Amino acid sequence: MKLIYTDSLVIGAGLAGLRVAIASKERGLDTVVLSLIPAKRSHSAAAQGGMQASLGNTVKGMGDDEDVHFQDTVKGSDWGCDQDVARMFAHCAPKAVRELTNWGVPWTRITAGPRQVVVNAEKVTIEEAEAAHGLINARDFGGTKKWRTCYTADGTGHSLLYAVDNKAISLDIPVHERMEALSLIHDGERCHGVVARCLVTGELRAYVAKSTTIATGGYGRIYEVSTNAIICEGIGQALALETGVAKLGNMEAVQFHPTAIVPVGILTTEGCRGDGGLLRDKDGHRFMPDYEPEKKELASRDVVSRRMTEHMRKGKGVDSPYGPHLWLDITLLGRKHVETNLREVKEICENFLGIDPAKDWIPVRPTQHYSMGGIRTDATGQNPQLKGLFSVGEAACWDMHGFNRLGGNSLAETVVGGMIIGKYVADFCEQTTLEIDTSLVEKFVGKVQSEIDELVDGEGTESPFELKQQMQRIMMDYVGIFRNGPELDKAVNELQALLKRASALGLKCKKRHANPELVEALRVKRMLKVAITVAVGAAARTESRGAHAREDFPQRNDKDWLNRTLASWPDADALAPKLDYEQLDVMKMELPPGYRGYGIDNAIAHPDTDKREQEISDILSQLGEDADRHEKQNALMPFEVPESLKPKNERLSEMQATTEAK
Repeated sequence: MKLIYTDSLVIGAGLAGLRVAIASKERGLDTVVLSLIPAKRSHSAAAQGGMQASLGNTVKGMGDDEDVHFQDTVKGSDWGCDQDVARMFAHCAPKAVRELTNWGVPWTRITAGPRQVVVNAEKVTIEEAEAAHGLINARDFGGTKKWRTCYTADGTGHSLLYAVDNKAISLDIPVHERMEALSLIHDGERCHGVVARCLVTGELRAYVAKSTTIATGGYGRIYEVSTNAIICEGIGQALALETGVAKLGNMEAVQFHPTAIVPVGILTTEGCRGDGGLLRDKDGHRFMPDYEPEKKELASRDVVSRRMTEHMRKGKGVDSPYGPHLWLDITLLGRKHVETNLREVKEICENFLGIDPAKDWIPVRPTQHYSMGGIRTDATGQNPQLKGLFSVGEAACWDMHGFNRLGGNSLAETVVGGMIIGKYVADFCEQTTLEIDTSLVEKFVGKVQSEIDELVDGEGTESPFELKQQMQRIMMDYVGIFRNGPELDKAVNELQALLKRASALGLKCKKRHANPELVEALRVKRMLKVAITVAVGAAARTESRGAHAREDFPQRNDKDWLNRTLASWPDADALAPKLDYEQLDVMKMELPPGYRGYGIDNAIAHPDTDKREQEISDILSQLGEDADRHEKQNALMPFEVPESLKPKNERLSEMQATTEAK
């Protein structure tokens, strides 16, 4: 048995994982990162449109600040998020953008003077201030009041990942590539590391650490069609679930992105619509104003996806061999804009569709895109059930997204969450000692070795590829954009039948080293547990909130369901997780539940909402008219971030106001 000891162990080398590793290394801690693939190939590179941060540089972003970003995030979450975490995030996002600038991210910049943009299908000329020349630019995104999404053309994730990985390289942070974590090492109270398998040699290694951070991304590949990379299979969430102790949060909260290309499901960024692109039906009609006259194509993602699906159900979709689709029209933006700010979209369309998006409409339909659920953590990123286990990014339910994520808030969460949680991880490592009996390590290594032996030497007949394909089809058919009780029950039953069959998995290829069939067999049983957790949580939640849309329960029910789903799997032989719920306290909310701004306001109110709104009114009146926004916010809901991140953010408008006052 090979043991490797470290202070801070990070599973996943995307933006979130690397940012935590950097924070640990900068504090002088021994740090190791495990990754399935080379770091620069992580799924973070696929993020196109940008990251949200309330810089307020552009004329369309003037007046933006942490308050507005916070309110957009809470409303976007459909009041399902942790408002303390949303505040931490909104406060630190501008700091993260500026830090990334110092690390070499070539943000698209503002040019002073007039520039032409497309707003509501019309070309409009806006005038950028001379003082803003050279500052970081921002584009419009769905569900936001201001233009807040900082970008580098439509390759923002690529730019960020290369800059952050280069920073990690400069700090000599080792990334152990082609290593897959298969089990957490724990004693029921404390996490001590992981057992990992080398995908090349088949060797098992035990990584023992003071802190273990899971940053493995989402679980989109439990669905048949997803914009996620093929490595986003939910194994990080499964590692926590299989401890029987650690809980997952809001796993039923799964987002579908409106504009993935048909048929392959590759994403075309929300930046297409943010920059002025339109959605059209088979008749060429722009239909979103019919459903959402105020926000139109820039309603929140879950809303646009549902409206598109409703429109196709009315027979307005374009028939194709791959099913109905709609059109994304970015031709009105002009060739120069497409080839400058949407160049990745252009290349995707050319390579996968054989079309030129500067003159041809793009076939799109909603496709699984993002996982709001994940390993439940507190505000410091630590799992409440297993000390020393942290999670960050899409792998985690931190929980700043609630039941729907705003575009641009995920890329931001990777680096902002990584920056914040990384400091808490470093604090934990400095304040704790590593004490472990190696017999505990041997126990978990032996368990994984036995699992491999049974697959290689056993006589099982079930194909891991077939089970996985059937699971993905079930999730796509019954746990999609619109959900209902009978279909969810069917999904649970059929997934549980697959889990039973998974006990008889067999391999045709008996190699113990580089063996894709063995890799698939080790993953599929874990993926099935994640899929069942999603379906069971969705079946139990009898309301509609954010991306969780129940056709048989169309109302958001704050009275009975203003809570966070928690799932654990204490019985390894069980066919379903154990569910319990974490109530969201309205009396501690800075922004009590209200109308989200889409469709009819049919929410069932929480009994404490009126009481909290009156309390907020009383608090603000007691402060008086001279109180600034920071004082008001602190009086309503104080929040904590690491000391170095506490200073206020500076913005162009505030600096100009200060100068004029002098």
